[in-house]
Amino acid sequence: MDCWIFLGLLLLISIHCCLGSAEIMKRGTPSVPLDPTRVTQLSWHPRAFIYKGFLSSEECDHLITLAKDKLEKSMVTDDETGESIEGEERTSSGMFLQKAQDDVVADMEARIAAWTFLPVENGESLQILHYEHGQKYDPHLDYFVDDANEMMGGHRIATVLMYLSEVESGGETVFPNSKGKLTQLKDESWSDCAKNGYAVKPRKGDALLFFDLHLDATPDPDSLHGSCPVIKGEKWSATKWIHVRSFDAVMRHSENGDCVDGNEDCPIWASTGECEKNPAYMVGSEDDPGLCLKSCKVCSS
Repeated sequence: MDCWIFLGLLLLISIHCCLGSAEIMKRGTPSVPLDPTRVTQLSWHPRAFIYKGFLSSEECDHLITLAKDKLEKSMVTDDETGESIEGEERTSSGMFLQKAQDDVVADMEARIAAWTFLPVENGESLQILHYEHGQKYDPHLDYFVDDANEMMGGHRIATVLMYLSEVESGGETVFPNSKGKLTQLKDESWSDCAKNGYAVKPRKGDALLFFDLHLDATPDPDSLHGSCPVIKGEKWSATKWIHVRSFDAVMRHSENGDCVDGNEDCPIWASTGECEKNPAYMVGSEDDPGLCLKSCKVCSS
């Protein structure tokens, strides 16, 4: 049965590589074709896959160079307010690149869209992270539990974690709740942290894809994951969070402050009374505008 599942996965990815999606075609196809033989299914709970050699060594070094002089203390999201705050559970440093910051970054984004079957515009900007000795990120969830963040393109449906450097010891990505498909024999080369669930060792160029939501779009608590402390060496990684809706549309709306709709379905929703039934999302407030101001006819001018 596992053989048939694997063959089906290869077929789906192969078809997608050949046909692409309308969104990817608009933004350009990736210069490096996907190779489904490099993809291994790790788990169905959560749905997790590893792509060996997703990035070249030169691409990894390029991302590190872009980020190295711009790192700041990593933040976490407050579950009640949705604001970014400092937390002892996360001790790395990091920064965000711009979407399509250069040709290399744009090509990576197109490649991620092709592999995940999710449009480029649904993704956040790449976050580059740096972990030094002892630094880690305790197990956490990438989907949102606060209304403010959930409105920013909807829940995060998937996470792509790309490893940009080799780590001599530690730094594994661990899934404490995973019901892993593959049995892991862990010797002394694994950190104690990595023995608390299914774990993935960081290998330069590899990419880990896992889904934060179930197939019915409900949150998957099995996607709980963490970054184990670095024991020897340092760890560089790049994270791409992907939402269920267009994240770019939300950002354009938020940055410009224009009286526009942040979703193409706003007129339909407004016509069915959603402006009154769901004002937090449709209209919002003065400090946190909704996504359908134009269709709800609440513009000040």
